[in-house]
Amino acid sequence: MRFNVFKNTVLLFVLVLISCASKTKNNISDSSELLIQTKQDSINNKLDPIVVGANQTEAYLPLLKGKRVGIVANQTSVIFLEKSKEAKGKSFTHIVDSLVSLEVDVKTVFAPEHGFRGTADAGEIVKDGLDVKTGIPIISLYGNNKKPTADQLKDVDVVIFDIQDVGARFYTYISSLHYVMEACAEQNKTLIVLDRPNPNGHYVDGPILEPEHSSFVGMHPIPVVHGLTIGEYAQMINGENWLKNKVQCNLTVITIKNYNRNMRYDLPIKPSPNLPNAQSINLYPSLCFFEGTTISVGRGTDLQFQVYGSPYLPKTDFAFTPQPNEGAKFPKHENKICNGYNLSDVSPLKTLDLSYLLNAYNTTENKADFFLNNGFFTKLAGTKKLQEQIEAGWSADKIKATWTSGLTNFMVKRQPYLLY
Repeated sequence: MRFNVFKNTVLLFVLVLISCASKTKNNISDSSELLIQTKQDSINNKLDPIVVGANQTEAYLPLLKGKRVGIVANQTSVIFLEKSKEAKGKSFTHIVDSLVSLEVDVKTVFAPEHGFRGTADAGEIVKDGLDVKTGIPIISLYGNNKKPTADQLKDVDVVIFDIQDVGARFYTYISSLHYVMEACAEQNKTLIVLDRPNPNGHYVDGPILEPEHSSFVGMHPIPVVHGLTIGEYAQMINGENWLKNKVQCNLTVITIKNYNRNMRYDLPIKPSPNLPNAQSINLYPSLCFFEGTTISVGRGTDLQFQVYGSPYLPKTDFAFTPQPNEGAKFPKHENKICNGYNLSDVSPLKTLDLSYLLNAYNTTENKADFFLNNGFFTKLAGTKKLQEQIEAGWSADKIKATWTSGLTNFMVKRQPYLLY
């Protein structure tokens, strides 16, 4: 009897010791995890700020010494300046103004779609002229003159390309980049790309463009969302021999400091008139397909690329009426009530969202007229298949499944050109 009591007492004592040890181990584990998280939070809070290529004058000014310089630029082509401690945030100066003040011999400014100051409509012809502030000639790279001519480059030794991109195939600044690279290669000029973050660089998605559907809103066999910075994209253009006659551009990329493609990056300056904020830029790859349909994406409102609707959709609890404004002199469905949806508060997308396109097609008044007969939807999609799939009633998941092989191949192909 006494032995059994003693045995039970010992057993209870052992169990208590095991329990205490377990709790201690758990506490140590919890403490370690907390310490790791605290260290990570500390690291995150002390990350060095992103430094765009344009700000690294020490890297590219030596390349401009004694050279005649041309600059491909718009309103986003700025160098950020730290304000005084009393002021919050940053100020900036345009790269053209900055280089002129540093006595760089800037001969010409080349302006892409939307113009040098970024106020022209999408698709509007931008005229040549003079920069009011510096008196430097401005040559348009939009309309009939998308590629610099030999005459336009004859007084230039080096061309700088400094444009903020948004990471979508149909955003035409990468098409301008192609033509500038091609012209520089043909005329034996050096091109310096001042790299900037891609605000949609955190994912890759969409159908691969088919060569027969190549246009200025899609020149290369890439998906709608390519996940590359403009500097990486320039390297891919060279490396994949996409330039005419497979010419090679003498290319230098001034890379971004303290950047990786998974970082959130809100643009300090809107990249074009109808992409006014981070929400519109995030939704742009998914909503731009509507430009080839009867659906408005809010041009002519203050919610561009954050809403969609048309007079041919059923009434909802949201509607808008497009009217002429900056960047939309003649908006689709001008002065007509457009029934639709407000996406200004939806969570940021991490993939192309086809639900908006499918919903609009499935609920529109006359499906036969939904896609414009000018073929623009096919140019945006880069393939006829997407329209055919939508008309056949395919689901978003079924459509996206047809993109898998092309996206896998693209991810392998782009790998050698990644810088971050």
